[in-house]
Amino acid sequence: MTDHTRIASDPRLGDEVAAHAYPLVFATVSGAHLYGFPSPDSDVDLRGVHVLPLAEVVGLEPGLETVESAHVRGGLEMDLVTHDVRKFFELLLRRNGYVLEQVTSPLVVHTTDYHAELVGLVPGLLTRHHAHHYLGFAANQWRLFEKERPRRVKPLLYVYRVLLTGIHLMRSGQVEANLVRLNADVFHLERIGELVARKQAGPERATLEDADLEVHTREYERLVAELEHARDTSSLPEAPTARPALHDLLVRIRLHPPAHA
Repeated sequence: MTDHTRIASDPRLGDEVAAHAYPLVFATVSGAHLYGFPSPDSDVDLRGVHVLPLAEVVGLEPGLETVESAHVRGGLEMDLVTHDVRKFFELLLRRNGYVLEQVTSPLVVHTTDYHAELVGLVPGLLTRHHAHHYLGFAANQWRLFEKERPRRVKPLLYVYRVLLTGIHLMRSGQVEANLVRLNADVFHLERIGELVARKQAGPERATLEDADLEVHTREYERLVAELEHARDTSSLPEAPTARPALHDLLVRIRLHPPAHA
C-alpha cells in the first residue's frame, strides 16, 4: 500500500464519517490522493452519499441535499462534500465524471452493500457524452495554467489527468482516475513522471519555466484531438441504460436506509 492509498484507512477520516448527521451509502477519497499526485500539504477530499430520512424528503421541512464542511481534524485538513442519494443519482444520470470517479474510487473510507450494488451499475451509466465533461474541465485548467505567472505544475497535471481519464473511458468503458497508473499501464508519456515528482516535492519545485510551454501546448492539443476522436468512435451508448435499476435502488435505499456509520 502506497502512502497516498493509505490515507483511506486514516482513523481521522473514519471519525469524520461517524460524525456525519445522516447515514451514508459510501464515503471515498477523491482529489489529488485519488489522482496519484498528492503534495505534502494536500488536504483530503472526502466525498460520499448520505440518505435523508423520509420526513425530510416528503415533509414541509426538507433536509440538506448537500452537506459541506472544511476543517482540520487531528491535524489533518479535510474537505467533506456529500449529496443526498436522490441528488447524487440524478448527477450519475448526467455526463458527470466526478460522481463516477467517487463511486469507483478505490480509496474507500466507508462502504455498504448498497455501495457495492451501485458500483455494479456503473457500466450502464457510462455514455460517450462523458467526454464533454473531461474536455470542458481540461479546457478550464489549461486556461488557468496559461495565464498564471509563474506557471504551476498543479493545473497542468489536472489537464493531463482528465484527458487521459477521458480517452481511456471512451476506449475501454473503464473509469480510471489515477494519472500515474494510467500513464504506466496505457499511455507512457515521458513527462508525466517528472511533473508528478515536482508536485510531490512541494511548492519550491511546483512551477514551470516559460520554455516548457511549447512542448506542453503541443501535447495538450494532441490529447484533446485524441479524446474527441475516441468520443466519436466510442462504442459507449448515447444515453445511460441503468436508469430503471438506479430507480429501484433509490427506492430501496429510501425505504431501508443503511445504518449510521
